[in-house]
Amino acid sequence: MKKLLMSILSLFLISSCTKEDVYEPFIFDNPEIEVNIPVEFPELNNSFYINKPTKYGVELGKKLFFDKKLSANNTISCASCHLQENAFTDNTTQAIGIYGRVGFRNTPPIQNLAFMKFYNWDGNKQVLESQPLVPIITHEEMDSSILEVIGKLEIEEDYINLFYNAFGDDKITGERIYNSIAQYEYTLISANSKYDKVQRNEGEYFTDDEARGYTIFKEKCTSCHSSELFTDQSFRNIGFPINPDTEEGGRSRVTGKIDDYMRFRVPSLRNIEYTAPYGSFGQFTSLKEVLDYLDNGVLEANNLDPFFKDNENRIALTEEEKSNLISFMKTLSDIEFVGQ
Repeated sequence: MKKLLMSILSLFLISSCTKEDVYEPFIFDNPEIEVNIPVEFPELNNSFYINKPTKYGVELGKKLFFDKKLSANNTISCASCHLQENAFTDNTTQAIGIYGRVGFRNTPPIQNLAFMKFYNWDGNKQVLESQPLVPIITHEEMDSSILEVIGKLEIEEDYINLFYNAFGDDKITGERIYNSIAQYEYTLISANSKYDKVQRNEGEYFTDDEARGYTIFKEKCTSCHSSELFTDQSFRNIGFPINPDTEEGGRSRVTGKIDDYMRFRVPSLRNIEYTAPYGSFGQFTSLKEVLDYLDNGVLEANNLDPFFKDNENRIALTEEEKSNLISFMKTLSDIEFVGQ
């Protein structure tokens, strides 16, 4: 009798459910985005494989990248310093953050980060996902905290939905913020310049000046600016003028080694036409100024790069060679990447 009553009760409960009472289970659908790896580019870094770009992760990361709520007074976003038309840099000598505060280094461009082993001028970050916290908490940049940022995002319906789509629930955490920004940055690949089209035999050809510049480049520049990234990702002291800020030490700020004093990460030359001024604190306003300095002789240092020590502290260049080199470097400009 007891079993019969239980069966009747079960049937009653089932029959009393309306259509609205039946819920479909949530299906988490956030597909990975295909990232096209350019020919001859180096291997992707290990972090990329742990945090592969996804449809909603990239969408969330891009929204965060352009959102000024990441700063304490809602005036500075990542995109405030990393402007697409300048290959995601800002054309100022030193980065300018909240309340007009000036940092002590030049804003580096953001491109091809999925292939990089180190980030920032001194390489203090080896994992892209750990980099976004730096500008958020730095006094001269956003002067905020990750808890303050989370508090702002938790009351935004758009963000709640995006975090839900990107991660399967609406929990907003620092790790998820960093991962999504990194996912967006992983998609910023520049490999469609005139140089690339020439290498791919797509009907583009170097002018005579560009071809001569490429020959000079291979003779005098590839010891540092090698590979299809146009950087060997090493840290070198090439005798540039020294930043007067006493906090500056280059790579030695990270390693604590005196031999790394004033060594900086070799920058990529891709899109170099758009990223003036040049140097770790914007020492040079033009490519011509850089080449003139290298030609005239760089600063002596105990740890000066061997290439300069072996060549009387200079890269000897005629005026014609400088002009041709600049012509070649401009073939590394990716018009599509910078949105022009």
